[in-house]
Amino acid sequence: MRLHHVQVSIPKGGEDQARSFYGDALGLTEVPKPPSLAGRGGCWFRAFDGETVVAEIHLGVDSPFVPAKKAHPALVTGSAEELEALGARIESAGFDVSWEERHTFEGYERFHCRDPFNNRVEVLSPLTS
Repeated sequence: MRLHHVQVSIPKGGEDQARSFYGDALGLTEVPKPPSLAGRGGCWFRAFDGETVVAEIHLGVDSPFVPAKKAHPALVTGSAEELEALGARIESAGFDVSWEERHTFEGYERFHCRDPFNNRVEVLSPLTS
C-alpha cells in the first residue's frame, strides 16, 4: 500500500491564491483534474522525481471553509541546502515560514509555513551524519 494524495481544503474561488503558494512558492506542478471532478473547483499539484510522482496534494473547495488547525501535509526535500533554499523562496514570495520547531523531530530538520488560507504545511529534510 502507498499514499496516493493528501486533500487540503480551500475556500471557493481560492484557486489562483493556491497556485501562487503551491505552484510558485512551493514549486509543485499543477496537473489537470479529471473532467468528472473539474466542475467542483479546486486544483491538484504533484511533485516529481524524474517522471515518478512522489507527492500529490489535492486542493478541494470546502463550504463553509475552515482551515485545519493541526492537520497538514509534510513534504521531504533531499538535503538541508534544499530545505534552506525552499524556505527562502517561500518567504520571498510573501508567505510566513517558521523555523521554531527546526530541531524538534529526531532525524530531521524542518520548517512550517502557512498557505494563503492559513493551512499548515511542513517541509523537512533528513539529517545527514
